[in-house]
Amino acid sequence: MGAVPQIISCDTGGTMTDVIAVDAAGRFVIGKAATTPSDQSEGYVEALEEATGGIRLDAVEACVYSGTAMLNALLTGTGRRVGAIVPRGEEDIFLHQRSRQTWAGYGYADVLHHAAHHRPEPLVPRRLVKGVSGRIDMFGAEAIPLYEDEVRSAVHSLVEEGVDAIAVCLLFSYMNPMHEQRVAEIAHDEIEAAQSSATLHLSHELIPITREQGRLNTLVLHAAAAEPCREQLARIEGALRERGYERSLQVVLSHGGVADIRYPRLHESTFSGPIGGLLGARYLAREVGADNWVCADMGGTSFDVGLLRGGEPILDREVTITRRIFNLPTLVMDTIGAGMGMYVTVDPITSRITLGPESAGADPGPVSYGGGNDIPTVMDCALVCGLLNPDNYLGGKVRLDTDAALDSLERHCAKPLDVDPHYVADGVLALVASRMREHIRTILSTRGFSPADHRLLAYGGAGPLLMAAYTEGLGFQGVATLPWAAAFSAFGAATVDLTHRYQKSTGVVIPDGAGDEWKAGMGHMVNAGWEELERQARADLEAEGLDWDEAVVQPLAYVRYGGQMEDLEIASPVPRVNGARDMDALTDVFEDLYGRIYAGVAKHPEAGYHILELGLTVTVAKAKPRLTRRPRGETAPAPAAVKGTRDVYHEGAWLAATIYDMERLAPGNAVAAPAVIEAATTTLFVPPGYRVEMDEWSLLWLRREGGR
Repeated sequence: MGAVPQIISCDTGGTMTDVIAVDAAGRFVIGKAATTPSDQSEGYVEALEEATGGIRLDAVEACVYSGTAMLNALLTGTGRRVGAIVPRGEEDIFLHQRSRQTWAGYGYADVLHHAAHHRPEPLVPRRLVKGVSGRIDMFGAEAIPLYEDEVRSAVHSLVEEGVDAIAVCLLFSYMNPMHEQRVAEIAHDEIEAAQSSATLHLSHELIPITREQGRLNTLVLHAAAAEPCREQLARIEGALRERGYERSLQVVLSHGGVADIRYPRLHESTFSGPIGGLLGARYLAREVGADNWVCADMGGTSFDVGLLRGGEPILDREVTITRRIFNLPTLVMDTIGAGMGMYVTVDPITSRITLGPESAGADPGPVSYGGGNDIPTVMDCALVCGLLNPDNYLGGKVRLDTDAALDSLERHCAKPLDVDPHYVADGVLALVASRMREHIRTILSTRGFSPADHRLLAYGGAGPLLMAAYTEGLGFQGVATLPWAAAFSAFGAATVDLTHRYQKSTGVVIPDGAGDEWKAGMGHMVNAGWEELERQARADLEAEGLDWDEAVVQPLAYVRYGGQMEDLEIASPVPRVNGARDMDALTDVFEDLYGRIYAGVAKHPEAGYHILELGLTVTVAKAKPRLTRRPRGETAPAPAAVKGTRDVYHEGAWLAATIYDMERLAPGNAVAAPAVIEAATTTLFVPPGYRVEMDEWSLLWLRREGGR
């Protein structure tokens, strides 16, 4: 890049690793390489070298990572071997589950018959779950003393089993951690005596909130996957240090914050990869002044869709992964298998085309990679139809073998169906687009939203390619993509401030008609929770070398009406609840938000208020990329932007499409169909009936001829 980078951000997906380098003026360049799962630093360095040209990184202020390494460890069961210590009588907790977990992750038809389905394998095998006697009650008092001999026996047994980590999750430890703390003291002695390297993880330190199943699942996720992921991140940081980078590598967290890779609750970065695009869309929405967006990310393995409402992503405090519930505050992204690396086969019984669910990934990759795979993929179909340039993939670093792709498609699909292979390839692209379109429609309709109130932003390396097909007939206000669509998730990771989120369960109850003295007493409980979270936040920022005085602290409360099952996140209008008036101010904010979400007639203050969870966000500003707004110019692209023509196969016919260089288009330019707009890292196909216009922010808007 021409200038010295100020920020470097990456998005490591299942297929590709994207690195974006941003200079002090907000300009950025992109590097791209195949992901190397066994050692992510290898793919990272290759992409970094392409983006920066190998220059020294002494002046770089921040390097930010987002990726799916921890999520993949959970999905594939390849994390560390974990044992668990739970209350006596709860040894079968992974088998009997939480009631909602028995049907979580099912579609509607499967929910009706969930009892007939197989349950997922327990996160921890039954023989590695040990129960110990002792009980802290719901008020935080010791009801039954801890049986320390049982603790010693449990730890000894787990160490003999050769576990790599021990997860300790006891009832109401978030109210009083004394039993978990004593278990830790005993366990450390036993582990040291056995000369074991097993690590210990305590629920009150990592996830101090109620809902035992989700808390235990999350604790096991941390124990199994966080440390191996931290090792991968440490390798990347080491590669950066070799190139002069002097600070710590930062990682995107699932709730949209950023933290040092030494952050104790690294499990919060499980979804750092998919949410990067949401963060970029939030930043983009603020710049261009449009609030409601559907964010569509298509890569090699999946199609992820998220929503921005009022300029902000939707946050869930519980998420379902592999049909298990985790207490992980996460920006919501709904995912289906619809990536360019999906295998394309023919069902021998029904003689129908089948897509996936397996994907070729980065290794061996599609047939056209020449990596040894012989089964055609969606990407091979796009290549056969002429949508992709075999000489410009990854800027020409990889030359795609069109003949091999066509031969594979002929043998595996066209001959069994007795049809032309180009017809099959075109049909596969239409089928993928249909699956994506219905996924978007479902996400909006199930939340009661309409496409007419939203714009759609397509990104990911493959996001722009089928953009016209998968938005056909949905009626969005607008459909757009960007020249840097392939690295948009990495761009989003670079737009985030250093933000930590903390949560803790509590037991605040304010009945209808409660007096000032009662409200003030409940205020003391709220303040105690916030103060505990602040102490934890101070320690974390100090460990990361950050100045507490520069942090913006926002206390949160999760408020519901008495008897309700769900609550709302409320940003407290006061830093502390110092009396009845402050408590009233807090509940007034809840009343206002509740009325805006559910309508005023749904309010029910006569039921009183429950605050069963408290939270805190701590934000420290950091450098960010800046979008450049350029004036609109001529409608006709410059002659240098036209690369020639190429035949493309679309809807059963060959078309002569004009080929454009995406990087040479300028604001105000309009491209008529049929056309293919190419960049080094992405491709946009403009089918008949459409045109594309570039606006002053360099967004590429897809327009219907004769309409919006």
